[in-house]
Amino acid sequence: MPSFKNAGVEIAYLDEGEGDPIVLVHGFASTKDVNWVYPTWVSHLRKAGRRVIALDNRGHGQSAKLYDPEDYHIGTMACDVRALMDHLAIARADIMGYSLGGRITAFLACHHADRVRRAILGGIGIGLIAGGGPGENVAKALEAPSLDSVTDKMGRMFRAFADQTRSDRRALAACLRGSRRLMTREEVAAIAVPVLIAVGTKDDIAGSAHELAAIIAGSEVLDIPGRDHMRAVGDKVYKDGVLTYLASES
Repeated sequence: MPSFKNAGVEIAYLDEGEGDPIVLVHGFASTKDVNWVYPTWVSHLRKAGRRVIALDNRGHGQSAKLYDPEDYHIGTMACDVRALMDHLAIARADIMGYSLGGRITAFLACHHADRVRRAILGGIGIGLIAGGGPGENVAKALEAPSLDSVTDKMGRMFRAFADQTRSDRRALAACLRGSRRLMTREEVAAIAVPVLIAVGTKDDIAGSAHELAAIIAGSEVLDIPGRDHMRAVGDKVYKDGVLTYLASES
């Protein structure tokens, strides 16, 4: 698996296919493989004629593990995406992120719009501004000696997911504590690139996609019927909706 270094931090990535580039940014406690390869996103996008780039966020997958929350600010993680694009000589691309990856994508769309052709915010709605989702309860669950000792419902869900993906739980706890910066309403309203917001209708972590869309002028919503936060990622409605959105504009 190829990798590069951004300010000394090694970032693993994949780069497959030919055509217009799309960069994929995975969610918290996930990896490029779990979020994008195994649910067949990469193969679907390649078949649609796209060059697909996906990274393991710092602290995740095959990228460097860091244990200081200060190393995981959203702006810092967004810088990893920009640095990857620079490394691959990609000036501008469509960018799709899921959950934490969606928040990274929104930050890029607001503060580095020249690098973003279109932004697809998966698994994140008004929670981008209002908060919610995993917090200190999840960080403590990740640091617990075992899953059996975790009683918090959301903590158990993320701890089980981290165990399933064989993640470095200490690095994830640091990431969670460092990456919880929320965007302001003014920042979100300033996003001027085209945006698609895709959230499961049973997702109680992301917050309302429609409330977020009301703040981002010209944005579109893709409801993923009957899916919660964890199960929306590989849903056919999500894939088909994104492919239709990407094909709708040259």
